[in-house]
Amino acid sequence: MVTTAESLRGAIDALIRVEPKFADVVARVGYPEPRQRPTGYDTLLRTIIGQQVSVKAAASIWAKLEAGLGDLTRPETILASDEQTLRSFGLSRQKQSYAFSLAHLVADGALDLHNLPKDDEDAIALLTQVKGIGRWSAEIYLLFAEGRPDVWPAGDLAVQIEVGRLLGLAERPSERKVRAVAENWRPYRGAAAVLAWHHYNTTTI
Repeated sequence: MVTTAESLRGAIDALIRVEPKFADVVARVGYPEPRQRPTGYDTLLRTIIGQQVSVKAAASIWAKLEAGLGDLTRPETILASDEQTLRSFGLSRQKQSYAFSLAHLVADGALDLHNLPKDDEDAIALLTQVKGIGRWSAEIYLLFAEGRPDVWPAGDLAVQIEVGRLLGLAERPSERKVRAVAENWRPYRGAAAVLAWHHYNTTTI
């Protein structure tokens, strides 16, 4: 698991031994800090609420839901509500369907977020049964909530840009190319993703 500054730094150092080009990234921007999120239902619910809106707007919707409904860590809270009430707190019809999908799966025991399969692909397949949770969202959850060391969100725009820079490519590589290149970085691809985001965010600010 990569959940602490020490474990993340150790994973990056191991990655550099596999791919020395990452040493140049660390030299430019230093080591990133871990971005740990809690495991469980409410983290995925926050992901759904935050899709395609600003951080400020997502925080506002969450605050309204919490004030109006109560404990959002329990799926029963959403299930006990209705479309009109949820809309009044800023949750679109589409996101309501996503929130209900997640709540039903967790409440029914079909999705146990504290006992996901150890195999990353199996865990992604289970998470993407939730409406509105695609592969990228599932990968982000596994990487930042569970600290899985080899999750590789190759479809992420910033990751693609940084892999292109690392390899000196003239154009941003495709998701397929990024996945293929990173095969040599196993089992440290999670650290590679975190370092890619760190470099992207530091150099574009």
